[in-house]
Amino acid sequence: MSTSAVRNDTVAIDAGIAKTDTKLEVVVIPVSDVDRAKEFYTKLGWRQDAEFAGGDDFRILQFTPPGSACSIIFGKNITPAAPGSAQGMYLIVSDIEATRQQLASRGIKVSETFHGANGVYAGPDEPYLFGRKRVSGPDPHHDSYRSFASFNDPDGNGWLLQEITTRLPGRIDSATTNFASVNDLANAMRRASVAHGEHEARTGQADKNWPDWYAEYMVREQNGQELPK
Repeated sequence: MSTSAVRNDTVAIDAGIAKTDTKLEVVVIPVSDVDRAKEFYTKLGWRQDAEFAGGDDFRILQFTPPGSACSIIFGKNITPAAPGSAQGMYLIVSDIEATRQQLASRGIKVSETFHGANGVYAGPDEPYLFGRKRVSGPDPHHDSYRSFASFNDPDGNGWLLQEITTRLPGRIDSATTNFASVNDLANAMRRASVAHGEHEARTGQADKNWPDWYAEYMVREQNGQELPK
């Protein structure tokens, strides 16, 4: 078989894979005390979807965070991983301060908001994807992907809140616009409202077509495109 034939076959295979949805459905969380973990994730406000048991040797629970398409499962004899070894699990939020306050009101010990030191990828702080040196407070430019907060479950499994309001190009199907929850949609409308107020201030006149402007702003924001002025 020629090199070009192999290359064409590979392209055909890749094209087939690209058309097949492969949706992340469940993440397994290793815990030592199932009832304690159940109480914690209930306190978080996550939805309990299922609980099954098979005698004394098997038990499984499934919880889903608000607005998430992916769930977690934990239980007895469902993973060989050591309790507390799941780290750096990301929970995406559109308003990190509001989320922090909500968790704190539920009695969850959550860190202050922080961002990474620019260009620094080593330090004494708890590991996370963008480096290990935390700088107090949100990202000074309030850029998406740059502001964080963290908390742990009773076994020490580590969760990170990451604020995202505008996705990087290519992360959202340009043919669709989806919001994971009513809260995400409401926050997007609030950001559009502020931007529209600035738009009217620049033009010096009221915009009668503000619904169209809102819609365009929200779609462009979610798709990572240039925002209307």
